[in-house]
Amino acid sequence: MNKWYHIRWWKLLILVVVFIGIGMGVYLKPYAPDATALEAMKSSNGVTVIEQRQWIQFDPNNTVGPSVIFYPGGLVEPESYAPMAKELAIQGHRTYIVKMPLNLAVIGGDRADAILTAEPNETFVIGGHSLGGVMASRFAASHPDRIAGVFFLAAYPDSKGSLQEKDVPVLSLIGSDDGLVEEDTYETAKQYLPLNTEYYVIEDGNHAQFGSYGPQKGDNPAKITYEEQLQTMIERLTEWMDILE
Repeated sequence: MNKWYHIRWWKLLILVVVFIGIGMGVYLKPYAPDATALEAMKSSNGVTVIEQRQWIQFDPNNTVGPSVIFYPGGLVEPESYAPMAKELAIQGHRTYIVKMPLNLAVIGGDRADAILTAEPNETFVIGGHSLGGVMASRFAASHPDRIAGVFFLAAYPDSKGSLQEKDVPVLSLIGSDDGLVEEDTYETAKQYLPLNTEYYVIEDGNHAQFGSYGPQKGDNPAKITYEEQLQTMIERLTEWMDILE
């Protein structure tokens, strides 16, 4: 009796583990880079793309201004932001897209530290998309002396990432048709930002088009193309970084 009882429990345990694994695989399935993003992963236009263990590095032939550390959105593969990183590098800004455990910045929020340690003589700004922006602000709030600026793409800080009393420039970009950022929450979070924060709304842009991975569940469709949203994003980011020099 006891022998068969234990066998049944082991079978039940195995089934539970299998079902949990399947459930997590479905729930944690990341948004993958589209064809545009995969093309941007190739070295070209004076930019060398280097795959590191914890980040993807976009090196321009000639560097200008601060380098960029970027935290991806939750459950979005890092390569999905390659077009943005490539364009920033073309403008002269060395850019690092951080690879997050399980594609979740919430469990890799300190990964920027390895980049800062590897390049102690570089000046850095840090930013992120959606959940990545939340965690980027937490890192900046904990290391204000090592970060020259913080930017948010369809994101905002929480109390742990408050920059209100930090002497750091901040840029916030959001699409007017974002379907995932709640307006009330976005407005409330402004209490955690400095009074001189620059806010910019990309008209007809949405949440997902800050990356290049296709539509995102819960988001609104954009009324502009990805290329148009990307161009506006790059213009605002580079203009903001120019002021930091």
